[in-house]
Amino acid sequence: MANIAVIGAGSWGTALSIVLADNGHQVRLWTHRKEQADAINKEHANKKYLDADIPEQIQAMSDLAEAVKDTEAVVLVVPTKAIREVCGNLARVIDPNVLLIHATKGIEPESLKRVSEMISEEMPRFAYEDIVVLSGPSHAEEVAKRQPTTVTVSALHLEKAKHAQTLFFNENFRVYTSNDLVGIELGGALKNIIALGAGISDGLGYGDNAKAALITRGLAEITRLGASLGANPLTFLGLPGVGDLIVTCTSVHSRNWRAGNLLGQGRPLEGVLEEMGMVVEGVRTAKAAHQLAARQQIEMPITEGLYQVLFEGKHPADVVEQLMNRTKRDELDDFQSLLKN
Repeated sequence: MANIAVIGAGSWGTALSIVLADNGHQVRLWTHRKEQADAINKEHANKKYLDADIPEQIQAMSDLAEAVKDTEAVVLVVPTKAIREVCGNLARVIDPNVLLIHATKGIEPESLKRVSEMISEEMPRFAYEDIVVLSGPSHAEEVAKRQPTTVTVSALHLEKAKHAQTLFFNENFRVYTSNDLVGIELGGALKNIIALGAGISDGLGYGDNAKAALITRGLAEITRLGASLGANPLTFLGLPGVGDLIVTCTSVHSRNWRAGNLLGQGRPLEGVLEEMGMVVEGVRTAKAAHQLAARQQIEMPITEGLYQVLFEGKHPADVVEQLMNRTKRDELDDFQSLLKN
């Protein structure tokens, strides 16, 4: 069995550590807060982030160099806004021969870089083609309870994805492979925007009809943008697309849904983010997607409406009216144009 470092001791990093420990690996769970590491080691729990018992094979650490020493794989699970800083520090202490996996879902505003692109910029000794992404419909709370979960791992060098598949695969955590790195990353990032919208819809008191429409038309937006950036449109019909959309738009476990729900009830964005206490990736990603859509000249009316709510102070109900009164069109226009390409 392998020594594996998981960088980031939030809910998702902790859950993935449990999967790896269940597979017999020795896991080092890194956090930048020594008091958190000490509490995890003493109590075998990470109470602020996840209600779960932490196996003894997981050792929490706050020394980054010690955490990645003599490891076979490093799993990066930090918020998008922390990727560059953490990777810059990692680059000074990590063996460039380890398998590098990331499980972060987001896009950087302004630069409009995906997470793998940010990693390769900050860690130039790692070939972009070798970076693996893990994504799919996977609430940390359910993974930690060993409830059935399926995800996808992707890398341009497929043998790297297969290596990651072997590390994580077990009877509770089924792992598929893909070589569509762009599609996997975009699906995982962009679904958070639609989940914010689903939460807003529920917060406004709308029913299942509205949410079903939002998810379906949101998928069309994600697919349009993804295809324009080189993703395989079929990827968005799989786990990192439809699968992740369903789980993130319909569950109280979803931070993005919960944040949207509060926004729909009339709460201001700053207050919502403060109350959440954890990163809501959909907010930053909405800004990045707004910029990407403009650059790619792709129509994304739901994303644009959410951008107006988040950053321009527009009332959610006014955005709904705006969306419902758009010009008439044929539903299959989007998909027919994608098939032609």
